[in-house]
Amino acid sequence: MDSAPGGALTVGIVAGEASGDRLGAALARALRVRRPDVRVVGMAGPRMLAAGCEALAHVDELSVMGLVEVLRSYPRLLRLRRRLGDEFLARHAQVVVGIDVPDFNLGLERRLKRAGVATAHWVCPQAWAWRPGRAARLAAAVDRLLALFPFEPAFFAAHGVSTEFVGHPLADELPLEPARASSRAALGLPPDACVVALMPGSRTQELERLLEPFLAAGRTLQSRHAGMRLVLCTAREDHARRARAAASGLDCVVVCGRSHEVLSAADVALLASGTVSLEALLCGTPMVVGYRLAPLSYHIIRRMVSIPRIALPNILARRDVVPELIQDALTPAALVDAAEGWLADPARCSAYAQLSRELHRELRCDAASRAAEVILDLAERAA
Repeated sequence: MDSAPGGALTVGIVAGEASGDRLGAALARALRVRRPDVRVVGMAGPRMLAAGCEALAHVDELSVMGLVEVLRSYPRLLRLRRRLGDEFLARHAQVVVGIDVPDFNLGLERRLKRAGVATAHWVCPQAWAWRPGRAARLAAAVDRLLALFPFEPAFFAAHGVSTEFVGHPLADELPLEPARASSRAALGLPPDACVVALMPGSRTQELERLLEPFLAAGRTLQSRHAGMRLVLCTAREDHARRARAAASGLDCVVVCGRSHEVLSAADVALLASGTVSLEALLCGTPMVVGYRLAPLSYHIIRRMVSIPRIALPNILARRDVVPELIQDALTPAALVDAAEGWLADPARCSAYAQLSRELHRELRCDAASRAAEVILDLAERAA
């Protein structure tokens, strides 16, 4: 493969949602610490843009969830993937890193690897949870797989995939002891109030399915607990505007992009399944995890799932630590019961806090720096 013009190092990063944008930004910063001349290009969100990434596309172009919804968008996604591949080749990228969204990124990575570009994938596909056949196909797409969790390398190594555990950047970013008092002060919350966080997800489709039951549960909780404060956090300002309209008449503070503060301030959180559940774990915040998909997507996916739990805290602990309410089980009444289960049991909350600190230490490995070292090693080999 030809080198980038002038011998400069060009690294491509493809993020497909808010959590990937966060990882991509951390990686871009870590690369620049080691190689100030690096040029980072790719599919970016606001955090990657702030970290100096040149945007070839925006993460919102890939914000699709559910099998049925993806099928409807398939022609557009194919065009997007082809365009990104063309752009990386035109810019002579030495390494391209796909972050999560494997159904999109692995096809792109496979094309680029065949063209002589070194490829890496950060965030292992959850083949250990569903569609295990994907693991065997990874070797054809990536030169190196970067794992967030310590149990993943052994699984993928058994399928012939070179995998390295780098830890999770969120564990590096968040303090081992949550800043409860300062977070409450920053959000204008009383220091001694009972605070419930509502976090209905970063994707528009998640907001559509989770906002209403979360707000309904919040109304009931406030009616039962005098002085309770509700804080609803979104990842995007347009989602925040929608949430404020839906919460009209409810005593609920709506904020955007302040998940760390909200979770650190909360006594319990109602949240969507995904990275935010790990964030809550690292903040030591008791939680209730909920999720809904389009009915057809859910009925197809549930037949592919091979593990009994979907919430990351439960997967990491290998036991049921936090309640999971999925699909039809996700009702306002069930959310209220699960939240009150935490509020009524201080001993359970104390044991959970201890577990969260143990898992936090295990995941705290300076992940972005480790990942940057792997990427730069691949770049040197490709030169």
